[in-house]
Amino acid sequence: MSVWLPGAPCTPRTCVERTGAAAAVPPAVLSPVGGRIPAPLVRRWCRWIVRAAGVRVRVTGTAAPTGGLLLVANHISWLDIPLLAAVRPARMLAKEEIRGWPVAGPVAARGGVLFIDRDRLRALPGTVARISAALRDGRAVAVFPEGSTWCGRAQGHFRRAVFQAAIDAGVPVQPVRIRYRLAGGAVSTAPAFVGDDSLLASVWRVVSTRGLVAEVEVREAIAPGGHGDRRALARAAQREALPEPSAIHAVLVS
Repeated sequence: MSVWLPGAPCTPRTCVERTGAAAAVPPAVLSPVGGRIPAPLVRRWCRWIVRAAGVRVRVTGTAAPTGGLLLVANHISWLDIPLLAAVRPARMLAKEEIRGWPVAGPVAARGGVLFIDRDRLRALPGTVARISAALRDGRAVAVFPEGSTWCGRAQGHFRRAVFQAAIDAGVPVQPVRIRYRLAGGAVSTAPAFVGDDSLLASVWRVVSTRGLVAEVEVREAIAPGGHGDRRALARAAQREALPEPSAIHAVLVS
């Protein structure tokens, strides 16, 4: 893997809290879905998948606009994907390795995921062009611009390449802020899918954590043309989507 690729220092051993007694993994979380899911059912289905894992979902903020839209969010867990789809059905941008995942890979491919080969940086302009084409076609595309998952108590910064697609297509950017908490309000790292964690271990940890709440805050959309270049647009979206470190610290010490 290229040393230029984004990465996070978070690992399961150093960042992820231990959970209590394990529960049975809900079959709905691990079972593939045949064919493509009709767009009107995607939002309901995705929320149901998250709830089947024992996670309560709390969505706040503004409604996502219709038409071409770049959805961008901070990245903590595999749960982020159905959570974003619950905001608005969208084509996901995902790393090429997900194609080979059991169950999730075939489902992602059938769901219209746009795959990116992170080891081939020369392929990046082509990926940006494909995203831009989907946006021009009136589709929503969901992206995690940090380029890697973080534990939720630490975070990265937004890479700017994908924002060029929104500029080229002339569509708005919708920042989304994702947090995972326990019922009492404390930040939880149990859903974090980081480092050398396996998907099965992560799913097991989620379903065995009691009182887990996924908070999805949909921020105001950033209108097209409001920022001069992709760097400024990425910074503006990052300010909206990434929680302030001081806010995370306040929850941890309260």
